[in-house]
Amino acid sequence: MEWRTGWIEWRNRLLASPRFHDWALATPIVRRIARRRAQALFDLVAGFAYAQLLAAAVRLDLPAILAEGPQTIEALAARLGLPRDSTDVLLRAATALGLAERLKDGRHMLGPQGAALRGTPGVAAMIAHHDRLYADLADPVALLARGGGGGRLADFWRYGAGGDADAVANYSRLMAASQPLVAQQILDGWDFARHRSLLDVGGGEGAFVQAVADRHPALALGVFDLPAVADRARARLGARVTVTAGNFLADPLPRGADLITLVRILHDHDDAPAQALLDRICRALPPGGTLLIAEPFAGTPGAEAMGAYFGLYLLAMGSGRPRAAGEIGTMLERAGFAKWRQLRTRHPLTLGMIAATR
Repeated sequence: MEWRTGWIEWRNRLLASPRFHDWALATPIVRRIARRRAQALFDLVAGFAYAQLLAAAVRLDLPAILAEGPQTIEALAARLGLPRDSTDVLLRAATALGLAERLKDGRHMLGPQGAALRGTPGVAAMIAHHDRLYADLADPVALLARGGGGGRLADFWRYGAGGDADAVANYSRLMAASQPLVAQQILDGWDFARHRSLLDVGGGEGAFVQAVADRHPALALGVFDLPAVADRARARLGARVTVTAGNFLADPLPRGADLITLVRILHDHDDAPAQALLDRICRALPPGGTLLIAEPFAGTPGAEAMGAYFGLYLLAMGSGRPRAAGEIGTMLERAGFAKWRQLRTRHPLTLGMIAATR
């Protein structure tokens, strides 16, 4: 690897040289590449502003307002409750980010990214939830120095410690709102019809299981989660689903299901509890039973930036880390699973899947 080290050092010296920058921008054959790299660097610098403008748009319900049709700045200012000049700043930024689109007569409509945002309510719920993460990132070095946790995001995810009703409700609403982002991918990526009984471990108030029930009405369904969350699942799902209360890191898992699912659960836990959970699931499954893991994987080609997001998010949360599929496979083998394989998903940026057989 000596040649690679030397090449990287040479490249970095070149990219750090102001003379090289001037040459690249003045040379037609490489000018486009130089401009693209400059834009990427600017996006890194300005990313915090993009995120805050997005948060403002969601809080003000700007996409829904723009979806009503072309509107003037004055009309939008009145609807948003903002000064005209501030509305102009917001609309210029929203247009640059694709959330809005400016017509030739100066009025504004919903832009392509704004339309996509309206079509995925779970994304808007996550954006609104990010105010906790922003508070923790006010001093990112302090967050890194203390090894994560200790902030507003960690408090949010500690919903089960005291069973606080408001905390449980806030958590459950966020999970339910964001579940459609992944549920259809999971249903399209695995043949649930081959199974007779499904247990969703850490299934929250049952949004994923409800999606399974809609497509596979003959499948027996169960949810396992903390007592306060299980109460919400019973109220949502009724008699169609068997809901069991317990702590999956301490209490025995219900037996009898030939398919167990972990949907966005494993990456929320550090290695030791994650391994213990996989051990418990392997013991709960019958021979030939299947565990289906669905969550974003680290190192997914083309989705490397997602690992950066989840790494920082989970650090602030104070628990867990994104893992590569191979890392999870090693843990599955250690737990006693006979074999595992990674499955294709439509959008690996947001979701990867692994199926393991006991």
